[in-house]
Amino acid sequence: MGLIKAIAGATGGVLADQWKEFFYCEALSKDVLMMKGQKSIGGRSSNTKGSDNIISNGSGIAVADGQCMIIVEQGKVVEVCAEPGEFTYNNSTEPSIFSGKLGDSIKQSFATIGKRFTHGGDTRKDQRVYYFNIKEIIDNKFGTANPIPFRVVDNKIGLDLDVSIRCNGVYSYKITDPIVFYTNVCGNVANQYDREEIDGQLKTEFVSALQPAFAKISDLEIRPSSIPAHAEELSEAMNEVLTKKWNELRGISVVSIAMNPITLPEEDADMIKQAQRNAMFRDPTMAAATLVGAQS
Repeated sequence: MGLIKAIAGATGGVLADQWKEFFYCEALSKDVLMMKGQKSIGGRSSNTKGSDNIISNGSGIAVADGQCMIIVEQGKVVEVCAEPGEFTYNNSTEPSIFSGKLGDSIKQSFATIGKRFTHGGDTRKDQRVYYFNIKEIIDNKFGTANPIPFRVVDNKIGLDLDVSIRCNGVYSYKITDPIVFYTNVCGNVANQYDREEIDGQLKTEFVSALQPAFAKISDLEIRPSSIPAHAEELSEAMNEVLTKKWNELRGISVVSIAMNPITLPEEDADMIKQAQRNAMFRDPTMAAATLVGAQS
């Protein structure tokens, strides 16, 4: 079996008229991560009473921008397409993959997990078309219920101490490997999988990953008050910490993080200020620079 890319603009042409069935998915909202494809049967089709879980040879399949389509047969992924366009299902060709912008990771997953074989036309097989939302899923709020340790390091002034910080903000993520997401997260869902079903788990794991991610940030000698300005470095650190839980296990990656100002306990803030004062007393040039800055 395989997908063959249809001629551009074929929806209203001769090829479209020859399609026995047409699978498509309406625009996926930000709250829907996966939806089963809808089947539309044309007036010229003789398969008007066919099973919903059988794809006739020559059927059309549409993939919109921001979507990834997979075909599942007997519970195994056999076709993948993340490239927008219209395709024809042909059961005489080899399995195909149009990865679009998803990169090589999905190809590796398809080779590892996918069940690659030619379809012999057995009508007893169960075939389903699923569409995944591969757009950025935004506005996921987070906050630390308890303070998180953060090591403040500044080798220039000999500062090295542990403080406790609280933070909150929003993060975004996206499905970067729909095959892994289907296999390990939503494979038993019949029609639709909403983000609310996994958001609680993701938020808990996200907050838990902040501490090791902050440890990586502190190695860059970034002060707690400057963390919101280093969102890109924090996103990279979070992805590194969450690789096994999110990327390898679920096919999800963090896209961006936006944080509100970091809050420090008053005693910790005073400790940092005192360390800065002590450094200025040890280095007159630093004290002079500080005085000039204050006067300006």
